[in-house]
Amino acid sequence: MNKFFSLSRFWAMFTKEFIQAKRDRITFAMILGVPIIQLILFGYAINSDPHGLPTALVYTSNDPYTRAIVTALEVSDYYEFEYIGVSAKQADSLMIKGDVTFVVTIPSDLSARIQRKDKPSILVSADATDPAATSGAVTALMNLANEALSRVNGEEASLKLAQEQRLNIIVHRRYNPEGISQYNTVPGLLGVIMQMTMVLMTSLSLTREQERGTMENLLAMPANAAEIMLGKITPYLLLGAIQVTIILSAGKLLFGVPFVGSLTLLLLSTMVFVLALVLLGYFFSTIAKSQMQAMQLMILSFLPSILLSGFMFPFRGMPVWAQYIGEALPLTHFIRIIRAVMLKGAQLPQVAGELQVLFVFVILFALLALSRSKRTLD
Repeated sequence: MNKFFSLSRFWAMFTKEFIQAKRDRITFAMILGVPIIQLILFGYAINSDPHGLPTALVYTSNDPYTRAIVTALEVSDYYEFEYIGVSAKQADSLMIKGDVTFVVTIPSDLSARIQRKDKPSILVSADATDPAATSGAVTALMNLANEALSRVNGEEASLKLAQEQRLNIIVHRRYNPEGISQYNTVPGLLGVIMQMTMVLMTSLSLTREQERGTMENLLAMPANAAEIMLGKITPYLLLGAIQVTIILSAGKLLFGVPFVGSLTLLLLSTMVFVLALVLLGYFFSTIAKSQMQAMQLMILSFLPSILLSGFMFPFRGMPVWAQYIGEALPLTHFIRIIRAVMLKGAQLPQVAGELQVLFVFVILFALLALSRSKRTLD
């Protein structure tokens, strides 16, 4: 036998490995798909300075100064007035639900005070649960409003009001006035950690049986596909409950994250989210032929979830097509629920829509998993 390097033997091994990799479709898709997904998401979808933020306008007088301020804010592209002329109570409810990021309140005597050369004030309430999403818009606010009043007063040349006429803009950063990043990050981390661990553990459940050779014993049991699936995923629901307790306790004790909402509502939402995750992982286990493939599927689902859910980057800063993808991810809706409940004190009516979406994911993933369940090894 020739001990020296043989080009023919090398080529045979190279060809064999290439053919084997090509047959492993999941691995091949990971090799090609992950770099493309990362390039697209980081190149086109991620934006740390969001524009077009939904805004509610509370006002009682439609005078030229009010119209000029609203127009200037809209032209800036930071603010998009989706709710105009709502009451203060309605605007507060919209912010708790997450439908608006800003509430601009213009007093009824704005015009009179400007004409008297007083220093009028307007109130801007900002949803500060995500400080990065609102910082740019808040910074631009003062100049935008005062330039608008300058134009109305015919001062386009200087674009500067007298000191006594300049607007006093009061910015109220709600739910996180100090702008502490942990208040935004830690609640989201609960969803991220649950997604990573729950999907991974359940995605290995059936593939582990196949690799250990115990799949025949499992199929020989007098149990249908639904019973096998529930028996597989229920222990992970209990493990998920333990993880929730650890993360919430650490968030409160180590980082001082406030908890102003209902613990019962939070636990209910978390259990629905975890149920959706374990069903998704079980569905992956029906597709994968090995534990390695199951881990690859988990990674493939985890990457867009962490980038497009609003956890790392502002959701409103993404283009519309990326927001549509984000809406199709369970993590997006869970992060909205947990931030609303923990930081804003949201009640069931205000998060009911997001909770319903999580229930839809539970039904969808359960149907997909059951449709892939087999009663034979073939």
